[in-house]
Amino acid sequence: MTQEPTDTDVQRGGRLSRALLAAFWIGAGVNHFVSPRFYEAIVPPSLKDQSKLVVQASGVAEIAGGVGVLVPGVRRLSGLWLIGVLAAVFPANIYMAREPEQFKKVPRWALYARLPLQPLAMLWAWKATRR
Repeated sequence: MTQEPTDTDVQRGGRLSRALLAAFWIGAGVNHFVSPRFYEAIVPPSLKDQSKLVVQASGVAEIAGGVGVLVPGVRRLSGLWLIGVLAAVFPANIYMAREPEQFKKVPRWALYARLPLQPLAMLWAWKATRR
């Protein structure tokens, strides 16, 4: 016999999901400044001339979105922001999958596995920030 989750259980799950989402994005954004070469290498060729700026801007965008998830007054907007960030960086994931020889240190399966994870991450950002 399974027990229905209580409102407290649901609230606790929502808080945990938001905390994990925020930690993920803050950590990912900080990593743009800790390991910029990796991110500069995945900038699509059309933006290579501005790769340093692109990496810094996306790092700041990720940190801002992650922090915003923790602030009730901007939480919903931050969810939309993170969905936009995911959409904006998707071309880099496509570039990596289409040019695997450029990324020999990353297993080929991982290059392709990232693609369907984008919409799942968007869904997580949406659901976690609606409460």
